[in-house]
Amino acid sequence: MAEEEKKRGGKTYHITQRQEDGMWQVKLGGGQKALKRFRTQKEAIDYAEKVSGNQEGSIRVHRKDGKIRKK
Repeated sequence: MAEEEKKRGGKTYHITQRQEDGMWQVKLGGGQKALKRFRTQKEAIDYAEKVSGNQEGSIRVHRKDGKIRKK
């Protein structure tokens, strides 16, 4: 668990675009594997909002270049 997550008490979900196939994925902060993949960024955001809301977590949306676009 990342230090930031320990302070907040919740999990952080990252939404990134895969280089290999252009699909959007939702990953748990510090995780190696995607929880789920989607064709669109909006679908990925909707899914992350649902799971993070259940766990009092937060979401980080990354741009195509990997930089954080929205928290």
